[in-house]
Amino acid sequence: MPYSGHASIRAVKRAGHEPSIHGTKLWKSSCLIIDYLNKNKPARARRVLDAGCGWGVTGIWCAKQWGAETLSMDADPAVFPYLNAVAALNGVATQSWVSRFEKVTQKNLKGIDVLVGGDICFWDELVKPVGKMIDRAIAAGVGTIVIGDPERPTFHEMAERAIEKHGGQLLDWRLSGKVKATGALLVIHND
Repeated sequence: MPYSGHASIRAVKRAGHEPSIHGTKLWKSSCLIIDYLNKNKPARARRVLDAGCGWGVTGIWCAKQWGAETLSMDADPAVFPYLNAVAALNGVATQSWVSRFEKVTQKNLKGIDVLVGGDICFWDELVKPVGKMIDRAIAAGVGTIVIGDPERPTFHEMAERAIEKHGGQLLDWRLSGKVKATGALLVIHND
C-alpha cells in the first residue's frame, strides 16, 4: 500500500494524472475493510467489486490474497493510472470501470460475490446513490457488502437506512499497527 511519496505514485503524478474526486491518496478506510476481510473471509469471494475504488487498494488486496477477479469502479478515470501502479506493485491486475454509483445496475452486480467501498459516502449527495447501489446489490444476490468510513454523518445516515432495510451491522473498527486508523464498517451478509 504505497503512500503518495512512493516512486511509482510520483511517476504517475509526473505523467500529469490529476484525480478530481478525492482520488489523490490512500484512504485509511480501505485499511479498515482489509483488516475486517482478513479476519472474516466471506463464504463467496471469487468476484469482487471495489466501488469508488480510488487507488484500488481494497480490490487489489482481494485479488492478491484470494485470487479474486476484481472490478475496480470509480467515477473519475484519472484514478486508474494510480490503481494500475498499485496493482503492478502487488503483482496483480484488476478490471477498471468508469461509473457513478447511481449508474450501477442490478444487472452489473449479478455474479458479484463481495462489494466493498471505502470513504464513498462523504457528501450529502452520495447518501441516496450509495444506499440505492446497496439495494441493487442485495437484489442481485451479492453475498457480502462492506463499506468503511471514518464516521462521517453522511455515512451513518446511509448505513442506518441500509441496516433498517436489509439488516446488517455497524461495527466500530480500529487499527493500531503500522497503519493507524479508526472508523466504522457497514457489514451486510446476504448469503
